[in-house]
Amino acid sequence: MAFISSIDVIGSGFTAQQQRLDVISENIVNMNTTRTENGEGPYRRKVVVFQADNGVGRFQDVLARTRYGRGGSFAQERVAGVRVVEVGEDPSDFKLKYDPDDPDANEDGYVEMPNVDLVKEITDGMAASQAFSANVTAFNLLKTVISKGLEIGK
Repeated sequence: MAFISSIDVIGSGFTAQQQRLDVISENIVNMNTTRTENGEGPYRRKVVVFQADNGVGRFQDVLARTRYGRGGSFAQERVAGVRVVEVGEDPSDFKLKYDPDDPDANEDGYVEMPNVDLVKEITDGMAASQAFSANVTAFNLLKTVISKGLEIGK
């Protein structure tokens, strides 16, 4: 049924935006972290990279989707959507803050601060929240269409 593939598309949007919100939350939490777990400097802002998923996979995936795995017609079509391909690091420069009493300060008294900008994170969070809400709206509309379709059959 076609509505199941629509649910899959909407679900991929939910998943992608939820991961984006998780990464934004991590950035905000670490906006004052001057030393990472491995001790290699301050926290570096993370960004989520999305990619359109057009439903075409590797040959092995296509073969697995065929009837009984032996060729023939497709048992089911893989649907399009979106997916997170990478959670990368923002390469922008760290901010410098003068605080000679900080244990992480360099010889000039400056501390490297994370490259996290709260305004940018809040803006990204609002955009992710709006995209998540749009997926909720699409899902509710699909539920209404399915419900009306079932009423016709009565």
